[in-house]
Amino acid sequence: MVEKFDIKQLRYFAMTKRLNFLIGSGTSVPAIPLMSFFKSKDISDEEANNLLSDKVKEVSKKVIEDISNANDEENIKAVLKRYSEFIKVILQLLYHANSRQVTKNINIFTTNYDLFIEKSLDELMKYESFVFNDGSNGYFNRILDSANYNKSVAYRGLNDSYLNELPTLSLIKPHGSMNWEREQEDNILIRQSVVENPVVVKPTGLEGQETFLNNHFHDMLRVFQLELDKPQSILIVIGFSFQDKHIAKMLNRSLKNPELNVFIFCYSESDKQTILTNLGLSDCPRNLNVITPNELDEKYKTKHEVEDEDEDESDWFSFDLSNLTELLRDMSFEE
Repeated sequence: MVEKFDIKQLRYFAMTKRLNFLIGSGTSVPAIPLMSFFKSKDISDEEANNLLSDKVKEVSKKVIEDISNANDEENIKAVLKRYSEFIKVILQLLYHANSRQVTKNINIFTTNYDLFIEKSLDELMKYESFVFNDGSNGYFNRILDSANYNKSVAYRGLNDSYLNELPTLSLIKPHGSMNWEREQEDNILIRQSVVENPVVVKPTGLEGQETFLNNHFHDMLRVFQLELDKPQSILIVIGFSFQDKHIAKMLNRSLKNPELNVFIFCYSESDKQTILTNLGLSDCPRNLNVITPNELDEKYKTKHEVEDEDEDESDWFSFDLSNLTELLRDMSFEE
């Protein structure tokens, strides 16, 4: 019998420690397929990367449009709703954790360069009270600078009677974004729309990339490393299998921090071994939890029924961003 995952432990950590999320490409499926969808023996890796980039650009343009009445964009609407519900729930965690002694900030690291998270946050800011920090500084020309992630915003009483730090969601995108544009002075400008030549690091590693992208890549990942090295930190991972060797190395190094706790949620049962292999681990150290659907209660996973009556096949379960949202929602409203 598979031992069930202790959700109470995760709830305690989420409410009392520095909360970080790492979100990978699996969270934007099916609106944006995985890289494996574009690969074949007939095309090169570069061509596959370009096809993926074109798809992300196409979807991102539609995401920032009003697609509420579009009949042919069901996948995009479904994924956008999934992200929005997730952001709502982690905001609730942030509000309920106001008594904790750490800063009122949640970091979302994502290797995706689509605009689902930005669109979700933009909509929620209309009626939720929080600060969205995307690392930019400026008004007409919003320039990206990793130093801006160290900022916090506070509300001051009318008579200076108190100073209350506002909840902040920080979005860090080490692989770039479809609305990032390179300026001549080697700055990155964050635009309000999808740009023609976005600053993105395609999933081929750093080989062959120009120095400008290398510097950006390491600058953003340095923020990731620093956050995980801080005391009382927690990292929740979803939709990411650690095929990126640089991020895998950084996580391995961070696990040496005894105060860090990492929770990696697998989409399917077979993903656990893939993740451990990519991390170069044969087993989980004390502060690493790699959780499969079978370790969770049925309400926190999705059942897939196999229509074929073949005796060798059986129903199976998966875990995605919507399942994580349900798990976190129960945590945020639990007494």
